[in-house]
Amino acid sequence: MYKVFVNDIPIILSTEKEIGNNYKSIPLKKAKLKRIIKKMINGELIYVNLYHKKEEKLLKFLKKKLPVIVAGGGLVYNPKKEILFIYRNGKWDLPKGKIEKGEDIQTCAVREVEEETGVTGIEIKKFITKTYHVFKRNGKYRLKETYWYEMYTEFDGPLVPQENEGIKKVKWKDFQKTQEALEKSYNNIKLLFPAAYLTKHPNDRIA
Repeated sequence: MYKVFVNDIPIILSTEKEIGNNYKSIPLKKAKLKRIIKKMINGELIYVNLYHKKEEKLLKFLKKKLPVIVAGGGLVYNPKKEILFIYRNGKWDLPKGKIEKGEDIQTCAVREVEEETGVTGIEIKKFITKTYHVFKRNGKYRLKETYWYEMYTEFDGPLVPQENEGIKKVKWKDFQKTQEALEKSYNNIKLLFPAAYLTKHPNDRIA
């Protein structure tokens, strides 16, 4: 199963015809993807499941219908187990950016984190997952495929937001501050975090 986010709402691509009563299920061969995206952006459609019995057909369909932009990014920890966030477009996000010609994806991910935050000395620990979201550029829908890595650094110098990329702030956040940031983040970013970060303790809800 894949989740492809459109305005923070996922299109589900799965091998199952029925995934829930709320979902409009459409066989892959009958799916008009750009029309579906437009309806989701206009608020006319929310729960969509595109299905095919062969899982390998799902991503092939998606990448055939939309130009793909490949990007890399990082979920970066420091020795205090704080996580590195950027603030852009009114949301807390993680540093990421598109790959350059001739660059491998891990190099891209580290470079983008360094450029967007001013942090150096980054070590990749492991691959986490890929996320997908649809955006519009020059009047055309495109698919961003982002490779995410867990990273570590002992950097303790000043954080420098890359202002020409619209980044307003860069912050290290502890467990509680990370939970708060994720409430003002994107749903595809939440897919990268362990469940503990997404489940607030009952006492936290007391006014």
